[in-house]
Amino acid sequence: MGWIKVITKESLLVAQREDLRKIMDLLEVSEKHARTLLIHHRWDADSLLAVFLEKERDRLLSEAGVTIVEPNVLAPLQSSQVTCNICNEDVSADAVTTMDCGHWFCNNCWTEHFIVKINDGQSRRIRCMFYKCNTICDEAIIRNLVSPKHPDLAERFDRFLLESYIEDNHKVKWCPSIPHCGNAIRVDGDGYCEVECSCGLQFCFSCSAEAHSPCSCLMWELWVKKCRDESETVNWITVNTKPCPRCHKPVEKNGGCNHVRCICGQDFCWLCGCAADQHHARSSCGSYKEEREKKTGQAKRDLYRYMHYYNRYKAHTDSLKLESKLKKTIQDMETISDSKEFSIKDFSWLTNGLYRLFRSRRVLSYSYPFAFYMFGDDLFKDEMTPVERELKQHLFEDLQQQLGANVEKLSHFIEESFEEFLHVDKILGIRMQVINLSALIDNLCKKMYEFIENDLLGRLERVTHNIAPYESKGVERASELSDSWDSDDSLSMKTCNVDSYLQWDSSANGAGSSESESPTDDSFYESSSPDESGCSSRKRAKKEALDDPPFNLNLPAEGFDKN
Repeated sequence: MGWIKVITKESLLVAQREDLRKIMDLLEVSEKHARTLLIHHRWDADSLLAVFLEKERDRLLSEAGVTIVEPNVLAPLQSSQVTCNICNEDVSADAVTTMDCGHWFCNNCWTEHFIVKINDGQSRRIRCMFYKCNTICDEAIIRNLVSPKHPDLAERFDRFLLESYIEDNHKVKWCPSIPHCGNAIRVDGDGYCEVECSCGLQFCFSCSAEAHSPCSCLMWELWVKKCRDESETVNWITVNTKPCPRCHKPVEKNGGCNHVRCICGQDFCWLCGCAADQHHARSSCGSYKEEREKKTGQAKRDLYRYMHYYNRYKAHTDSLKLESKLKKTIQDMETISDSKEFSIKDFSWLTNGLYRLFRSRRVLSYSYPFAFYMFGDDLFKDEMTPVERELKQHLFEDLQQQLGANVEKLSHFIEESFEEFLHVDKILGIRMQVINLSALIDNLCKKMYEFIENDLLGRLERVTHNIAPYESKGVERASELSDSWDSDDSLSMKTCNVDSYLQWDSSANGAGSSESESPTDDSFYESSSPDESGCSSRKRAKKEALDDPPFNLNLPAEGFDKN
């Protein structure tokens, strides 16, 4: 999967400098040009180098808006007084600034141009004002012109350049913790993985939602929406009520008589839904109406199918919540065994068994939303024939049943070990059961994932669904990125006052600040429109503020199995 690192506000400069140094050394460009190239390629240094090998250096620089001029190449203005082509004002030559592309305008026009672009959320790639000029303006010039009158905007500009390493980088995601911990995670390798931040939150790196494997990101998104919205309430209404023929409100029958009355006063027949007038009395409502019966029958089947998977999903999430309390009990057992003369001192087998129970219970819980969509008609209706679907569903449910049965056995033995704590003989027998069941469950989880990846998702032809792989030792915890670096005067980004640029809001829903929503002054950034490259300036993870969030199965990944 590659290595996983936590990027804090202290180590952000280090992470950015590693990529900057690589490009500066290879292409022999300055820091500002290296940053422009990396922002253009969304901080993917490997992709940039691949493009460099395919194209000429000059073409690579031109496409990124980089114009390199040798010292003293730009000719000085001949006159002491010049006319700015933007405002048509006569200004002194000292009040004019020339960019690398050779285009010059007065400092006031440049300053207003920079302020507008920063406020519009385009500070990462501010282009020259000249018509159709693609050159990116020098960041040092931007900073020097904006800071005298608007030091707050100059600081935001520097902060946005730093944060672009996270905002525009597909290898880096903000930790979606609420309240935000201030960290970001970098993954060098497969992006379809589950990671654990140093704050303890486990999440899917691909979609920034909670860890949900073996569900794909789309499956989990649909499942969360289905659990939260009123789609199944609508199904219940369809199954258990009839619309009034006058006011069309749903009416539920509370008696045995099929002649019902709506609150609006309309009488109608429960059997056929027609108004109970003289015409209905003379006609027969016993004739079979296939279309209506099909609709009602399908709604019932959909509701029962959803309830089947949801009830099992919820049952396992509830079990996991209760089982998570056992961690404290194990710690108490270890304390008691140390304080008394007890023959058993090592309870690592119990700790390992408990974490195996956590991981397998979570896999089992998420396997039900996976099965709901894998064998339903929402996503893969045309991917399998009915016979093939039925066969694969039986095989999957067999694996699911085996896993579920052994998970319950493991849960039983772990809970029983607390009751038999003082009976040494029974504890030794339970110890062997826990160790054997832990190994068996790990093997069953691997088999389930192999079946999913090879025989289910791997056989899809029209769509692609990727899932995070199963890890026996649980979700990998990101390691800290060193926040030390060698001093180098050639790197001009200020390092003495990082916090002045990184206004990381640890209490906000999200991380850092963005060009479309600054915690310092929200009036500047009311829109979050894409930048000129078509990529949104807000990539950070967000969680919907809903009253009833989905069950959170995230648990710390400590205490891994030793085997």
